[in-house]
Amino acid sequence: MKISMIDLRSDTVTKPTSEMLAFMQNCEVGDDVYKEDPTANKLEDYVANLFGMDSALYFPTGSMANQAAIKLHTQPGEQLICDKWAHVYHYEGGGVSFNSGVSCKLVDGQRGMITADQVKEVINPPDFYHSPLTTLVCLENTTNKGGGACYDLETMKAVRKVCDEEDLGLHLDGARLFNALTAKDYTPKDLGQIFDTISICLSKGLGAPMGTVLVGKQHLMQKAMRVRKVLGGGMRQIGYMAGCGLFALQNHVDRLQDDHDKAKAISQTLKGLNYIKEVEPTETNIIIFYLKDEVNSSNFESYLSKNNIKISNMGEGKWRIVTHLDYSDAMHNTFIEVLKKFKA
Repeated sequence: MKISMIDLRSDTVTKPTSEMLAFMQNCEVGDDVYKEDPTANKLEDYVANLFGMDSALYFPTGSMANQAAIKLHTQPGEQLICDKWAHVYHYEGGGVSFNSGVSCKLVDGQRGMITADQVKEVINPPDFYHSPLTTLVCLENTTNKGGGACYDLETMKAVRKVCDEEDLGLHLDGARLFNALTAKDYTPKDLGQIFDTISICLSKGLGAPMGTVLVGKQHLMQKAMRVRKVLGGGMRQIGYMAGCGLFALQNHVDRLQDDHDKAKAISQTLKGLNYIKEVEPTETNIIIFYLKDEVNSSNFESYLSKNNIKISNMGEGKWRIVTHLDYSDAMHNTFIEVLKKFKA
């Protein structure tokens, strides 16, 4: 049987399943700007209850949800703390400064993760008016540039303790949060007790076509509708898309382990190949690896392309593979064989 294109550039490339589309078509909809879309309201209630948070709001994208959260926590001229690889710093178009007038204090963490001691070290003294006032800490779980690494619960609790002591807000960018929840032994409610706000992406591994839910404490979330409107995120009959997100949460969480298992199998295969220099630890569905210096990247990329395979070339010999809902067992077997047959 001929295998179609195997696209492993990202888990954002997934398409809705036939079951998701059938569910979507039967969703009841209304005007969400008036908060009259029953399916969007149902999704928001579901996620708020799941995480034990006060309130939730559906956003079209994860970047918008993160940007809204930062706006809710900060005032212009202030500063947030995040890892040097954080998505809010690297991949949201400079929105931290553009939307909120806030600067980022970058921490040299481990695979995109930072510790409580590192946070404490870089907080600006609140009475030193020459430096920006530190008001927010942003964590990312799993980490994108960190290769799908997951925070431990105790590390997040320790960061929370520092935030409480220093009167800082704490936001979690949960773009692949359910991958972390699958890999670790904590629950959504555990995270709801630690963070002030959490963005939960419904696409990527969960397979919805779009959407992120921002959950948080009421004193912050009461302003979220206004901020979403300012950012251009007011939507009308969004229940069809929100319904896809609800279906994903109710049907696609358990299957994330399959993505993790395939990723670990790919990682193990790569470690045994003579043209591979290094494979970073693989915890979830992202594999980061490096070609040996003498291997021609263009030849490798061309070889994959001829075999109908796409992965991400991150430059300087660094590559990324991301497993996902649309990566079948047959594709997996084919990809493994293709990797083994490359001649550097």
